[in-house]
Amino acid sequence: MPTPRSRIGRSAEIAAAAELGKRGYRIIASNYRRKTGEIDFIAEEDGQLVFIEVRCKRTGAFGSPAESITPAKQARLAATAQCYLDEHDVKEVECRFDIVEVVQNDEGGLLVKDIIRDAFCA
Repeated sequence: MPTPRSRIGRSAEIAAAAELGKRGYRIIASNYRRKTGEIDFIAEEDGQLVFIEVRCKRTGAFGSPAESITPAKQARLAATAQCYLDEHDVKEVECRFDIVEVVQNDEGGLLVKDIIRDAFCA
């Protein structure tokens, strides 16, 4: 049975996917899992392969959603992205990591606050 936290996470991913589509991203895969970790979305945008992490927070009291991605999480995302590249024999393609920040509004709905392109280097 899904927990309230997992339901909010799934709703945030749905909102993020809709916004990514509006902005011209073409989603190739979602919830790509390997033992190194999970990538919420893998997409193509302007000829680049984009690994996307969705982060949702209810309040800004402890920083932005993007600030919750620690160096350890970045390393897991990079390792998982490398798994994808190896499995699909992807070479000679520009890649980047984007973060979708989703926040809860006063009515409890979820809104995409920002899409941070090239959020960190791997």
